[in-house]
Amino acid sequence: MRAFVFTDRSLARHAGQFVWLEIDTEKARNAAVRKRLKVQALPTFFVLDPADERVALRWVGGATAPEMVRLLDDGALAVSGKRGPSTSPSLPDETRAAGAMDVRDDSAAVRRARAAGPANAALARADSLYGAGDDAAAARAYDEALALAPEGWPQDARAVGSALFALASAGDDLAAARLARAAFPRLARTSAAANVAASGLDAALSLADSLPGRPDLVVALETDARAVVADTALAIAADDRSSVYISLLDARKDAGDDAGARQVASAWAAFLESQAARAPNPDARAVFDSHRLSACLELGVPERALPMLEASERDLPGDYNPPARLAVALKALRRWDEALAASDRALAKAYGPRQLGILQTRSDIYAGRGDAAAARRTLEDALALAESFPPGQRSEATIAGLKKKLGALK
Repeated sequence: MRAFVFTDRSLARHAGQFVWLEIDTEKARNAAVRKRLKVQALPTFFVLDPADERVALRWVGGATAPEMVRLLDDGALAVSGKRGPSTSPSLPDETRAAGAMDVRDDSAAVRRARAAGPANAALARADSLYGAGDDAAAARAYDEALALAPEGWPQDARAVGSALFALASAGDDLAAARLARAAFPRLARTSAAANVAASGLDAALSLADSLPGRPDLVVALETDARAVVADTALAIAADDRSSVYISLLDARKDAGDDAGARQVASAWAAFLESQAARAPNPDARAVFDSHRLSACLELGVPERALPMLEASERDLPGDYNPPARLAVALKALRRWDEALAASDRALAKAYGPRQLGILQTRSDIYAGRGDAAAARRTLEDALALAESFPPGQRSEATIAGLKKKLGALK
């Protein structure tokens, strides 16, 4: 978002309208804020009402510049409390909600606004519940809004995207997969296509194999995802398109199709290389490092990731990510001493929960070179650190995972 979106000139008109804050969730002093806002994933964006710090609007995930403009506009309207969410960026303020129009005016713009009124009211309720972190209730409210929405409703993509995350958070993968399948045909040519296809396919893959209808859902959503990556003219963020490749890779693995998985991984790697080659600066290029490393690992060629990660470590000396990723690549190559040295450099820069992943990689390195005692000590250190984090940073799932991994060490 910093490298590709926040620099877009279309956001300039909002610069003085909002107080811009970025919360570093890795720092203990921000744990209380993270807990209060119920941050479940990164990035997450909030528009807060300055009167009472109520979450007026929440968006989980990235966004294109036009999507961010719409989010900011809707957030400002939600804070004002005078109108529902905007029905179109081109409508004048007085026609943005059914309650704010002259009933004698029968223009096309006003007719569209009047038709969208009930859906906008339901969306406002859904946004309020979503902002409060009540994902199950928010999902029901978004479903109501979508059921009331007229054809061509401008809020369709945002409502679907929020509903998909709310459903996944509430554990209703079947409803999420069905929503994505129903929504994709009308959103296939929009910037929401990648999120809808990937979220829907991920939800379908999470369903029990024995569930009736699962195979058909997976096939349909995989077809949608393939359409997204094949449509090179689609205006979506490159990292969103990359995420669709990851979902497709998971689908081929789920099907037991090793050749198909390798084919997807090869196409994914080629796409990432082309995007990184066009990056205007090191920050923008490093955006793709994580996925490029994953693609190299999938293809069994971790050595291909070394030059890019070494370049990122040189170009971004304060960032723990490049050496942490180097440790992963060097571990895969069984270059244990170099992997430990990279891990040392990453730990010297990392703080908060992000240290846990580095420590787990470090334990794997020790185990790989046959030092079981050091592997165990490192995991014990990671577990003690995880248990020391305050509410808002402490993850019971992470603690349980570390205990399970520790118990599995020979």
